[in-house]
Amino acid sequence: MKREGMLVIISGPSGSGKGTVVKELVQKENFALSVSATTRTPRTGEIEGVHYYFYDKETFEKMKNQNELLEWAEFCGNYYGTPKKYVEQKMAEGKNVILEIEVQGALQIKKLYSDCILVFLVPPDIKELEKRLTQRGTEDKQTINRRMNRAIEEMEFVPQYDYIVINDTVEAAAEAICAIVKAESMKSSRNINIKQNFI
Repeated sequence: MKREGMLVIISGPSGSGKGTVVKELVQKENFALSVSATTRTPRTGEIEGVHYYFYDKETFEKMKNQNELLEWAEFCGNYYGTPKKYVEQKMAEGKNVILEIEVQGALQIKKLYSDCILVFLVPPDIKELEKRLTQRGTEDKQTINRRMNRAIEEMEFVPQYDYIVINDTVEAAAEAICAIVKAESMKSSRNINIKQNFI
């Protein structure tokens, strides 16, 4: 009997390295990456349908109103959301689906999928976070300060997550998340049907 895939939600402050860790993960295991929708402007090198689906606000709001999003949130003046169809299709195929989303969205999804796995990714400390944001070179000082303040606010939500992973190195963080997913797949609650093999 084919097991349905699990939903793995990875959140963390902007600059925590979520995108880089997720990129490493999808090369390692049976993962499918859910591509989020956003109304923000593409950064240099970002590809439509690979990094994000880039929509205008009118299109995004239409999707929201037609219940085509698992979750959505507004962050730094832009909308972000998760298209529902792809996620449900991949889980049905047995893939573990990774969602790289903000705290608000993660907690919305937890209400819909109570057995999803919530992972909060953080850099080693606040100084390292500021360094990473600055080195990206994509935002001005005011935006960086706003993201720093938002990071401090987001840390308040850590107790609502199942796991916290410190992203000191990308490889170690990815390995830690793989170990979490492997352990979760062996939970008795996910393997109730095993009893049938002994009847």
